[in-house]
Amino acid sequence: MAEKTLFIVDTTLRDGEQRAGLAFSRNGKKACARIMDRIGIYQIEAGIPSMGKSEKEAIIDVKEACAHTLVSVWCRMNENDIYDAFDCRPDIIHIGVPVSDIQIKVKLRKDRQYVVDQMKRCFTLAAEHGYEVTLGFEDSSRADLSFLKYMAALSLSLGAKRIRYADTVGVASPHKIACEISSLVKTGAEVEIHAHDDLGLAAANTLEAAKSGAQYANTTFFGIGERAGNCNIRKLAAAASGLFNLGFSNEYSKILNAEQEIGEALGLNCDGTPTFLYG
Repeated sequence: MAEKTLFIVDTTLRDGEQRAGLAFSRNGKKACARIMDRIGIYQIEAGIPSMGKSEKEAIIDVKEACAHTLVSVWCRMNENDIYDAFDCRPDIIHIGVPVSDIQIKVKLRKDRQYVVDQMKRCFTLAAEHGYEVTLGFEDSSRADLSFLKYMAALSLSLGAKRIRYADTVGVASPHKIACEISSLVKTGAEVEIHAHDDLGLAAANTLEAAKSGAQYANTTFFGIGERAGNCNIRKLAAAASGLFNLGFSNEYSKILNAEQEIGEALGLNCDGTPTFLYG
C-alpha cells in the first residue's frame, strides 16, 4: 500500500446531478450514500441546501446513511446559503468563492475587495456556529496566481485548513495544475482539486494535482457532472494505483461493483446516462 493518502471527496450527488437530464430521487441518494460509506469514501458532497426543502431533506437522509463518511454541503458566498446549510447539520460547510477576475466582474459584478470581505463574513458565520468550513476557489484556473496565493493565506488566517482549487470551466493542463497546486501547497494550506473534463483531462489533472501536493480529490461515479463531466473515480483509482492510498479499496473489481450498485440506485446506465428519459 502506498504511504501517501489521497482523500476522495465524491460529488456525484452535488455536481454529478448537474449533468443534463439527471434528477436523483431522495431514496436513490440515500442508497448511494450507504454504498459510498460501505466502501470507505472519505467525504460526500451531498447537495446544495439553498435549493429548498426537498434538497435539505435529501441531505439529512445522506447524513443519516453514513456511519463513517463525512458529509458536506455546498454554499454560495452569501449568508442566506449558510443559514440554509445549518438546517442540514452537515459535518462540513463548503463555501464557493469566485476568484477569477472574469467571474468577479461578470458574475458578481463586484471587485476583489468585495470577495475578500464577503468570504470573511461567510466563513465567520459558519465557524462561529461550530462547523468545519472549507473554501472553494471557483475558476481558479483562470485566476491570477498571486491573488490565489493571497486568498489561500487569508483562508489560513481565518482558520480554514482546506481550500479547493477548481478548474471550473475545464481549461487547465496538467503542467498548469502542477505549477499552481505546488504554489498553493507552499502557503501551508491543505489543497483539494476539483477538475472538469471538457478537454478530457479531469483524471490527468487530478492525478497531477495529487503528485504536486494536493491531499483531497473530487470525483464522481461514471464521471458525471455538468457539461463534459468531472473526474471519474474509477479512472482515477486505476491511474493512482501504486502511487496513493485512496482511503478505500481501489481494487478495480470492487470499484466496478460499487459503480454498478450506484447506477442502479440512481437510475443510471453504464455510461452515466439516465435509465429513463422524460419529456
